[in-house]
Amino acid sequence: MRILVAGLAEAGRGAPAAQVQAAADLYLKHRWKAPRRYGAVAPLAFVLADTKADSLDPVEMQTLAIELEAGLFPGRQAGQVCLLTFEGDEAAVLRFASLSQASLASLIAGRGYAGPPGHVQVITADEIRAVPSAASEAVIDETLQAALRLTAPAQDGPVAAGSGAAARPVPSTFAAKPAARTAPEKPRAPPPPATGWWGLYHPPSESFVGAVIGLRADLSAPRPTEDAALLTRDLTSLNDAQAAFAHPSFQKGAGDTGMLFVPFSFWNLTNPASQEAYKRRLSRYPLDMQTRLGASVYDTPREPSLGLLGQIRAFLQPHFAFIDLNITEPNFPVGTLPGDLATSITLSLPEDDLRARVEAIGQFAAAQGAYRAKGVRQGVAGLRDPRELEACRAAGLRFVSGPAISELMASPIGAAPAQGLPLKVA
Repeated sequence: MRILVAGLAEAGRGAPAAQVQAAADLYLKHRWKAPRRYGAVAPLAFVLADTKADSLDPVEMQTLAIELEAGLFPGRQAGQVCLLTFEGDEAAVLRFASLSQASLASLIAGRGYAGPPGHVQVITADEIRAVPSAASEAVIDETLQAALRLTAPAQDGPVAAGSGAAARPVPSTFAAKPAARTAPEKPRAPPPPATGWWGLYHPPSESFVGAVIGLRADLSAPRPTEDAALLTRDLTSLNDAQAAFAHPSFQKGAGDTGMLFVPFSFWNLTNPASQEAYKRRLSRYPLDMQTRLGASVYDTPREPSLGLLGQIRAFLQPHFAFIDLNITEPNFPVGTLPGDLATSITLSLPEDDLRARVEAIGQFAAAQGAYRAKGVRQGVAGLRDPRELEACRAAGLRFVSGPAISELMASPIGAAPAQGLPLKVA
């Protein structure tokens, strides 16, 4: 991984290279933990190793770019820090670590370089994009591409795809002899999306009133606990939610969408660098969505600091009409909470047997009087058994979600006809 900083070489501007190096080293020390390994091999150049992953997570690398930019250039316009990641064999990685600034600029521009091939990505706080590593894969001149289109045989071998300066040249081997005929490959099924939407159900009216975005990974493995991993998950959810809001089918059915909740880690909301990462995502949200959007703040401690809660509310309120505190303690001391800090509190049921989960629902419901006195709604998340739904219904709890209520849907409620949704209750 190489780090490029705007104005680094100009006297009196930017941040000293040693300061950038120290900030990146500190970030990796705390976030790139064992069994992953890292080491500085040159100024502003690090080798990262992760035996449990086939490739680097670009969103995690983007978090580093965001944190470096927020720490080194507070208040500056985005784009001060750029990371280049290179994935390849050991010799290729070390060659990449020694590249000059001119060679790195060539890579960023999409012209490749003369060294061994690898997978190169350019990562800033605002974008992630892959670029070619080899000069033979690089962008070609528009005139040359136009000439290739005019002279290439209509049905004689593959033709380069793309348009304008983004296309690649036709490999010379195709001109030498036609490619051997082979059976067409079956198209591979696209991987499932990282996120989906849980239906938010209102038992008293027997209707759905919104949706909560969730990650499919949680269906097969426990949620991670480290702040960096949680931030990556949250940014993924915020990105996918934004894509759903922009989809024409969503706009068509937006009037029936109801409330839509997206996740935020309590502790990341108290970290200035993580707040900056959240802020960049939220700045792209449509302003007319604010009246139906909700923020679900998970990992809320049993006795949270009122000062921190106030800061979190001030950060979220411009973007969200609803602020939900997601708790795991059914006897959460709501009586000590000012009523204007949250619009709702949702209990996430423990990973336990059915009896313990139903008992937790009963304990949570027993405090309904205190919740009503504060003007705070109650909800229960993670229902996985119909008997848990019946316990919530009998106790008068008004908002529930989880696998017992609906499948993890591809679109939020309102983005598809109701009769087409895989709902488990009606």
